[in-house]
Amino acid sequence: MNSSEALDLYARVEDLLGVYEAAPRLYAHYLLALQNLEWHSLLDVGCGSGEFLASMQGAFPGHSMRGIDLSPEMVRRARSRGVEAECVDLGETEGSFDVITCVFDMLNYLSPEELPGFLACLKDRLNSGGVLLADLNTLYGFEEVAVGAFTAEDEDRFLAIESDYEEGVYTADFTLFERPGECWHKSSQRIRQYYHAPETIARIAGLELINQTPVCLYGDEADKVFLVYRNL
Repeated sequence: MNSSEALDLYARVEDLLGVYEAAPRLYAHYLLALQNLEWHSLLDVGCGSGEFLASMQGAFPGHSMRGIDLSPEMVRRARSRGVEAECVDLGETEGSFDVITCVFDMLNYLSPEELPGFLACLKDRLNSGGVLLADLNTLYGFEEVAVGAFTAEDEDRFLAIESDYEEGVYTADFTLFERPGECWHKSSQRIRQYYHAPETIARIAGLELINQTPVCLYGDEADKVFLVYRNL
């Protein structure tokens, strides 16, 4: 699994990556699914900066929602949005939930070796008849959208990313120059993601795949797929 240091660096540059601009189009799929379910409690795994949960709290007042993330910086940002968030591993999370969400390709951050243990923990925390809502990167998303060189900057930051996809593994090398004062500070981290087929998630987790919807965030071809699984 990616280190908390790598996730913290990602947190510091998230706004430079175009994520916030694309997010509403993805969140719309989650919103529609939640509107068509009967549920009272939701856990967002890998809640990041809390933007998704903040949006859902506005749409579903009175529902119980909380988030967890392995990045202390992400959790700090989520709490600043008024989101109930905790820096804790899924295996240490107490309680069970009607809905669990894994938003913005969170499952892709898990290697094939890590996936079975994670999904076992997830299923244990999902109520009988409960639903997992998630999205995964498609092969097109990895091979055609994500790979290559990318730079972005503002007055106090310069970010460079070099990325490649090979044999099911996407590797991105992040180099960030920040200017907290008069001097520039350099940080470097490697972040990996892994291709997983929707059917693989269902088989490993022991969940029923009841819906999958192509999602086009960055062009006319699907770079993500939105998924609905049910715990039987």
